[in-house]
Amino acid sequence: MTSALHLRAHLYRLVRNFFADRHVLEVETPILSAAGNTDPNIESFTTTFSGHVDAGARERWMRTSPEFPLKRLLAAGVGDCYELGRVFRNGEAGGRHNPEFTMLEWYRVGWDHRRLADEVVDLVQAALGIVGRRAEVQALSYRELFLDRLGLDPLSAPLDALQQPLAQSNIDPQGLTRDDWLDLLITHRLQPAFPRDRITVIRDHPASQCALARIRHDEPPVAERFELYLGPYEVANGYHELNDAAEQRSRFERDNAMRRVRGLREVPIDERLLAVLDAMPACAGVALGIERLLMCLAGTDAIADVLAFPFAEA
Repeated sequence: MTSALHLRAHLYRLVRNFFADRHVLEVETPILSAAGNTDPNIESFTTTFSGHVDAGARERWMRTSPEFPLKRLLAAGVGDCYELGRVFRNGEAGGRHNPEFTMLEWYRVGWDHRRLADEVVDLVQAALGIVGRRAEVQALSYRELFLDRLGLDPLSAPLDALQQPLAQSNIDPQGLTRDDWLDLLITHRLQPAFPRDRITVIRDHPASQCALARIRHDEPPVAERFELYLGPYEVANGYHELNDAAEQRSRFERDNAMRRVRGLREVPIDERLLAVLDAMPACAGVALGIERLLMCLAGTDAIADVLAFPFAEA
């Protein structure tokens, strides 16, 4: 445990020095919010405020990331900024997941997702230096990855062609969408084969996986986002950020529609974010999982090895 605590402290110092040298401001935003994350693949914790009714909504959602308040700060003109803090996701507990964990999230004004991906590589390489390592880097598009490794075009291949490489995996197809099958191909066929001494950057995802990213109208369109892997672990997920409030509202509403289909509770939309999103400057943002990075630095596949106390012992 002691060595893991020292490694975490060393990484935190490195992160803060990294951004101080680049004049990126450290900020702190609320953990509890009147709105939540509508993503149908993420479940939030909630709690109830028992104070005076004039204080605001009684039900509060524990953040799954600091994304929404950070974007409100960007819209207010704060400029390049980052936050290093705890986030919470309900139901995510196991060998590689803990319901509370640490996220590093930062935004760069005037940048696109490609430029930001390069900065994430710089930070990860600096972190590897703590343990005397360095990694080779491979950057490629989502489409190039699938064509090179599976001989499939993820943007146009028929659904049965996407299912075929997973035929021996005993996957229940009930309710799975095309994007679900693409995700399964990554997690079951592609990701496990990434070399441990390589940083892999995958950019320009299918437009249907846009989340909060801009869509570039290629033929076919793609979402301007990236994922960064260190070895077989996804460490960071970044976007060329959408700053169109009407489009973002539509995406939130689609999320809640999917939640209804899945029998999940709808989540309150963040109206304070939407009220200022059109004023947010063009920027790119990324979220990096600190525990995932620590696991790679420590050479362990168990998240408990990099926590003071895992969920079962908290």
